Amino acid sequence: MARHRALFRAIHRRKNPRLRQTDITVTEEAQVKRAVKATALGNAMEWYDFGVYAYLAVIIGKEFFPSGNDTAQTLSSLATFAAAFLVRPIGGMFFGPLGDRVGRKKILALTMIMMSTATLAIGLIPSYTSIGVWAPILLVLCRMVQGFSTGGEYGGAATFIAEYAPDKRRGFWGSFLEFGTLIGYTVAAVLVTSLTAALSDDAMQSWGWRIPFLVAAPLGLIGLYLRMKLDESPAFQKMEESGPAAERDKKSFKDSFFGQWRAMLLCIALVAAFNVTDYMLLSYMPTYLTQLGFGETGGLMSIVVVMLILMALINSVGRLSDRIGRKPVLMAGSVGFFVLALPAFLLIKQGGTVAVFTGLLILGLALVCYLGAMSSSLPALFPTDVRYSSLSIGFNISVSLFGGTTPLVVAALIGATGNDLMPAFYTMLFGLVGIIAVAAMKETARKPLEGSPPSVATDEEARELVESQRVS
Repeated sequence: MARHRALFRAIHRRKNPRLRQTDITVTEEAQVKRAVKATALGNAMEWYDFGVYAYLAVIIGKEFFPSGNDTAQTLSSLATFAAAFLVRPIGGMFFGPLGDRVGRKKILALTMIMMSTATLAIGLIPSYTSIGVWAPILLVLCRMVQGFSTGGEYGGAATFIAEYAPDKRRGFWGSFLEFGTLIGYTVAAVLVTSLTAALSDDAMQSWGWRIPFLVAAPLGLIGLYLRMKLDESPAFQKMEESGPAAERDKKSFKDSFFGQWRAMLLCIALVAAFNVTDYMLLSYMPTYLTQLGFGETGGLMSIVVVMLILMALINSVGRLSDRIGRKPVLMAGSVGFFVLALPAFLLIKQGGTVAVFTGLLILGLALVCYLGAMSSSLPALFPTDVRYSSLSIGFNISVSLFGGTTPLVVAALIGATGNDLMPAFYTMLFGLVGIIAVAAMKETARKPLEGSPPSVATDEEARELVESQRVS
């Protein structure tokens, strides 16, 4: 009871710290489901776009970068993949503060439009043999538009779901955001694998690779439609009611970054630990398996099966984090990265369907601990008035420095050392980073978001919460 009273005082900062029932946010399950569906689908669209590029990196390298050296072409393609991540922090700095001022919904609709348009454009760019140097230039520009728009996507999506979800089930509902990530990657992998199996190598290189990019247009329209039908998040509406917009407009990059420096450092460290393995498994692994001599189709199908298993587990992991806390779940993932990465990659190096699949599954089972808890953990690090901007900035700085560069860095390390186990050592390093970050973070499960009133699923829960103040 004492904890509740402290939370009420911190949230409202009134002379009378006691809450009335009207102060508590009641969000019915039907509303939460609509918000989660629209947001997760948009996230699936985002990661479908990135997944398609990652799975087609070798073909894109041959199409847009002239060289007789396959390794150089692949590295050029992966460098273009990484280029999108260089502008993500800029996108976060642009869209994040806007989301805190004008609302989460409007910015999420805008990022959806930009993302799907840029992906469609990649499928329409002529090859290097047709327009020369303009081909790679246009490719890089489209990737940078993707990166810029994505800078406002994850922070806004995670914020939106976290602010809609009841406090006791934020982990469960937040896990659907990463469920959308896996759907996007899975659809991308299945489509690329199907095209690779159905078309000849020449047809795939000539025009087949463009199909997955062209599919982005109708997917983007569906996601945009669903997002435009949503109401603004309850926490943002409460914030609008509590003070004039002029006060929120005064919030600056300094407030979002330096004003939240401890939370920002934790965010950057957690995202780094998570995204290195995330991009290692979902983006770089097809290229890695191909270079090891494992069949391209077999490698993609193994990854697809692992992702399907993770999709079956992720919501249970989110629900578990609501019961036992975010920290134990995230710590399990971090220790898994550190301890299991080397055995996993040793299995993958052996080749053969069973060994490769087992190695991928080991990495996936460690990763699912992060997938199930991250979307509820990160928004809880920041107060409502700067949540979108702070999370977007911290998340995208970390992804740009560590996540999106993972395929390029690991490929370069293997090239420089000749050691095929460099991906394992790189994963272990960031597993250690995760262990330190999780140990330093506060537990946020089943607690109100900082700067927001308590959120419950029913009026009865709200009445019980008010009553608990009177008897305490």
